[in-house]
Amino acid sequence: MPTPTLLVLDADPLPRLGRLTGRARVEHTDAAGLAECLPRADVLLVWDFTSRAVRDAWPGAGPRPRWVHTASAGVDHLMCPELAASDTVVTNARGIFDRPIAEYVAALVLAMAKDLPRTLELQRERTWRHRESRGVAGSRAVVVGSGPIGRAIARTLKALDVTTALVGRAAGSGVHGPEDLDRLLSRADWVIAAAPLTERTRGMFDARRFGVMQPSARFVNIGRGPLVVEDALAEALRKRWIAGAALDVFETEPLPADSPLWRAEGLIVSPHMSGDTVGRRDALGAQFVELYELWASGEPLRNVVDKQRGYVPGH
Repeated sequence: MPTPTLLVLDADPLPRLGRLTGRARVEHTDAAGLAECLPRADVLLVWDFTSRAVRDAWPGAGPRPRWVHTASAGVDHLMCPELAASDTVVTNARGIFDRPIAEYVAALVLAMAKDLPRTLELQRERTWRHRESRGVAGSRAVVVGSGPIGRAIARTLKALDVTTALVGRAAGSGVHGPEDLDRLLSRADWVIAAAPLTERTRGMFDARRFGVMQPSARFVNIGRGPLVVEDALAEALRKRWIAGAALDVFETEPLPADSPLWRAEGLIVSPHMSGDTVGRRDALGAQFVELYELWASGEPLRNVVDKQRGYVPGH
């Protein structure tokens, strides 16, 4: 049997694939060369998971890889109609980011409750201003997205004695369905967006949804930028429909320097880093090698994405 060709859509630093020496013919490409290289690849590793090059290159002529793996939880950056309709298997990095993102959300909740952004501002101004902060224990949170990341967030918030409700695509054990969302939003102190980006979730947090929330509520998005209508969020903050927000993901990334979100009062902006902890690239590389070994031996792959839904089914 010929040695399979593994094509890597590069990002710096490159993945460590030494365990595949002699078991795969590894080729590297950037976005500009992807379309030319795709027809000779058996497997595509999308290491540059910020790139949308796969969406552009996939519809071209010639054969296509039998398996595509992305080193990310989301797959919206690579999915196109031609890939969705093909026999190619798509897998993701499910499991790598759950705990880091949950920790990041907990940090944001504590930072907003304890008014840490204002404390740092006052420190820079050398201003001594005593204030009262907010308690976290006993507050209520709604986590929208019942996959592994959403569940990890819920567990972490519960450890802080936050009463937490999960909302998923459909009601199930310990999970509310979409029909309960508005009712839960109206009582929540913390609203966490952790859903995958699909046609059903795009723009789900709009002016109406921000209007449903309590004036004391705070909103966090670590899912996908297009879950949120950004102008509506900025308006909700300006009109004080909600008390504050934190965004780690955006419609356009990097966030343009002239975006009004940089100056929105009560908004914490971070550069899509909630899941990025030291050592994550090694973990992502090791995960791919384990999946490759399954694929090469004909074993069923883990983390297989439902290409019509846009995420890995199940919990």
